[in-house]
Amino acid sequence: MITVNSIINYLEQIAPGALQEHYDNSGLLTGSPMMELTGVLICLDCTEPVIDEAISKKANMVIAHHPILFKGLKSLTGKNYIERTIIKAIKNDIAIYAIHTNLDNIIAGVNKKFADRLGLLNTKILKPLKNLQKLVTFVPTENTNNVLEKLHNAGAGNIGNYSECSFSVTGTGSFRPNDFAKPVVGEKNIKELVIEDRIEIVFPKYIANIIVAALKDAHPYEEVAYYLTDLENKNQETGAGMIGELPEEMSAEAFLKHLKTSLDLSCIRHTNYLGNIKNVAIAGGAGSFLLHDALQQNADAFVTGDVKYHDFFDAESRLMYCDVGHYESEVGTKELLYDLLTKKFTNFALHLSECITNPIKYYK
Repeated sequence: MITVNSIINYLEQIAPGALQEHYDNSGLLTGSPMMELTGVLICLDCTEPVIDEAISKKANMVIAHHPILFKGLKSLTGKNYIERTIIKAIKNDIAIYAIHTNLDNIIAGVNKKFADRLGLLNTKILKPLKNLQKLVTFVPTENTNNVLEKLHNAGAGNIGNYSECSFSVTGTGSFRPNDFAKPVVGEKNIKELVIEDRIEIVFPKYIANIIVAALKDAHPYEEVAYYLTDLENKNQETGAGMIGELPEEMSAEAFLKHLKTSLDLSCIRHTNYLGNIKNVAIAGGAGSFLLHDALQQNADAFVTGDVKYHDFFDAESRLMYCDVGHYESEVGTKELLYDLLTKKFTNFALHLSECITNPIKYYK
């Protein structure tokens, strides 16, 4: 049986909810986590027509990139599209789940899909997060391999393309158990010296509770000595935006044509730029907050959506600043989610929404 929770647990192994921004409202918005699913409809925005589409396709879960609820509702009277959509979903027992900035903030997420659509190579996160911690603990040498295995299985020790990373050095630990202790090694009220390994291992801060639980479960001692330290290192696996290279350098005009073709655009808002384009920074959705990072990394172009008029001046002709539209930069997220889910849930009704939810129209 596939439940709402089955889908959520799988997706949040890939894009943990802890990675969403403070202003966001990703997660389950309507429906029971234990509800058995008849089908899933994947969309960018959950609107009334999307709920109607879900009903017609007998899908009782909608997965949207953008949360329809950002603020608390004080009433449900149907006075606007948000309330009407929520009412219709509840009446028809349809779960709505949003996976927004947490999907933006992973290396294989929204911006990787955006980069692939543009054919960018050698991609990396534009603004990595500082969310790493280091665990230091002390383990009897004969137990070191078992403890490390449990820590690695829990998600510690992954650095870029490398897994099972750790550091250890051997020394002598000492302790004196009191009358109430139940020592695995030594006797009560007698000082004990033990050959131990000092283990150091790195992990994302948001899984700290899981790592500490794994440590305590694997460690042989009654009292486990350990400490956690926040690191200044940037986590190259999580963060905002992406930067990569075009296969071939292009003139500014050729690059604009490439954008238009790759993203199926009817128009592009952009600044002037006199140089050629090779290094391209991107941010799906509203990404103008990353312009400074694009400039710092010597991007020739920065492509995003929702750029305000005065923000264009900030490019100062140091790069071509392109606004391709919020919807247009993120619409590939539907295919991203579909591909992720079909790898795990085979022989299950997964549907891509056919609704075009872009509220902006262009007169050609």
